Amino acid sequence: MAFPSFLFLLILLPLFFSNIPFSLSQSQLSPDYYRQSCPNLDNIIRDVVTTKQISNPTTAAGTLRLFFHDCMIGGCDASVLISSNSFNKAERDADINLSLPGDAFDVIVRAKTAVELSCPGVVSCSDILALATRNAITMVGGPFYTVNLGRKDSLVSTQSSVEGHMPLANMTMDEIIKKFEPKNFTVQELVALTGAHTLGFAHCKEFAYRLFRYSKTVPTDPAYNPKYAEALKKLCHNYEKDPAMSAFNDVMTPSKFDNLYYQNLEKGMGLLESDNALFQNPKTRPFVQLYAKNQTAFFNDFARAIEKLSLNGVKTGNQGEVRRKCDAFNSIHI
Repeated sequence: MAFPSFLFLLILLPLFFSNIPFSLSQSQLSPDYYRQSCPNLDNIIRDVVTTKQISNPTTAAGTLRLFFHDCMIGGCDASVLISSNSFNKAERDADINLSLPGDAFDVIVRAKTAVELSCPGVVSCSDILALATRNAITMVGGPFYTVNLGRKDSLVSTQSSVEGHMPLANMTMDEIIKKFEPKNFTVQELVALTGAHTLGFAHCKEFAYRLFRYSKTVPTDPAYNPKYAEALKKLCHNYEKDPAMSAFNDVMTPSKFDNLYYQNLEKGMGLLESDNALFQNPKTRPFVQLYAKNQTAFFNDFARAIEKLSLNGVKTGNQGEVRRKCDAFNSIHI
């Protein structure tokens, strides 16, 4: 029997009015994708993330950062997890990815191992990374959001694909906005996603120029709160000899997902130059001020923005594979 055209139209109409751009690949995803094939998936991943976060409290921040770096280059397809080999230099060896924390990679490896014991050969690494990120965020107080599942893992991961496509800490805000525009993110969604800086830390080398050599006449960026700048100088005074030295993005509640990051920006306590630009730029400042006052608005907008990010460039069907190991393709690609 022919499918009634008006019913087909009714199915498609919500997609045209959705805030999340629609693609054929996205239409194949579902929160219930593994209901039959791996019914305990979410609990398995949550247990692994909880155990890891308790033993290593920076895991949530690292996993969120890993997920963002994966999704921004070629889509949410676990390409950032691939290790380089003699035939290929992979994404994770790009300069900007060298500082991605080992704890984040480790929690995905642990989650994949646990999932394989229950559901061998079924769940992709990209879905595991997406779920682990959501569970890590909620564990440290952030919002719950729906994770649609059914992604396949990429068949390609190259170091060269990263160059020029990631926002950098020393970019102007207009430059950063241009990095998000091709992925159909609004300025407000950009500001909401940047709220991820409520967690984690940055190495002193990433912002030391703002403290010690901002300009020929002014060594310290005047946008910094003076007391905050002095504290950072003491913390980072030896950063050239100790490159591991770092500071929390949110000095007030560094391990809690909340809106204090935005409140800090209003006080001149944005660690990175891009953080400060978020408050200084007239396009982004109104949203910083909104989220500083209203945590519920931030949580709601962050949840929508990261759900949208999680659908960027997903692979389904024969566009990808379900990797046996997250750091290697199932077959060698030359």
